[in-house]
Amino acid sequence: SGGFRGVYRGILSATLGSAPGAAAFFSTYETMKQVIKANAGGKEHWTHHAGASSCGEVAACLVRVPTAVVTQNMQVGRYSTLTEAISSTYRANGLGGFYAGYGTTVAREIPFAFIQFPIYEAFKKTWSAWQGKETNPVQGAACGSVAGAIAGGITTPLDVAKTRIMLEKTVEGEAKRYVGTVQTLRIIATEEGAAALFKGLVPRVTWITIGGFIFFGAYEQATSLLWRTSVW
Repeated sequence: SGGFRGVYRGILSATLGSAPGAAAFFSTYETMKQVIKANAGGKEHWTHHAGASSCGEVAACLVRVPTAVVTQNMQVGRYSTLTEAISSTYRANGLGGFYAGYGTTVAREIPFAFIQFPIYEAFKKTWSAWQGKETNPVQGAACGSVAGAIAGGITTPLDVAKTRIMLEKTVEGEAKRYVGTVQTLRIIATEEGAAALFKGLVPRVTWITIGGFIFFGAYEQATSLLWRTSVW
C-alpha cells in the first residue's frame, strides 16, 4: 500500500544514518588494519583485513542499528513520519528500543565483513599484479562490489533473522518470540522450511552489488585523497 511513494518510506532515516555509519566503519577499519599490521611485524595477511573489518562493523552498528530500526518500522507502515517513529520507539522501549537486534546485526555483519574484505583485498591484489600497477578507484569499486555480492548471498539467513527480530511487535506483558540469532533461525527453518532462510536473496544481492560499487568507489577515492594529503 502507499503507491509508488511507499517504496521510499524510511528513505530520510536511511540517508541520515548512511554517512555516519560509513565513517564509523572505515575510520575504525583503517585504524585497526594499521594497528594489526604493526603488531604483526609489518607483514600483511588476509586475517588482518578480516579482523579489522569486524572491528569496523561493531563500531558502525552503533549507528546502523538505530537507523535500521526506524527505517524498517516506517517501511512496513507502522509509522508515517521520522519524528513519529523516533518518539514512539523511545516511549515504548526507551533508548534500548533503538538497539533491538543489535547483537543479531553484529552477528550478521561480522561474518559479512569477514568474507567480503579479504575477498575485496585479494581481488585488488590479483588485478594489480595482472596489470602491473595499483588498481584505480573504479577498479577497486568493482572488486568491492563483487566481493559484497558473494558475502551478501552467504549471509542472507542472518539478515532474515535480524529483520524478524527488529520487526517483532509484542503486546505488553507478552514474551518476545524471537530472542536470538540461533533461536530465530531455528524457528524459521522448523516452521517455514530451510528455503525461508534465503527469502529476499536476489534483491539483497542486487542492492549490495549496486550499493557496493558506490560505497567502495567513494571509499577508494576518499582514501586515495587522504593518503595523498597525508591526513591519514
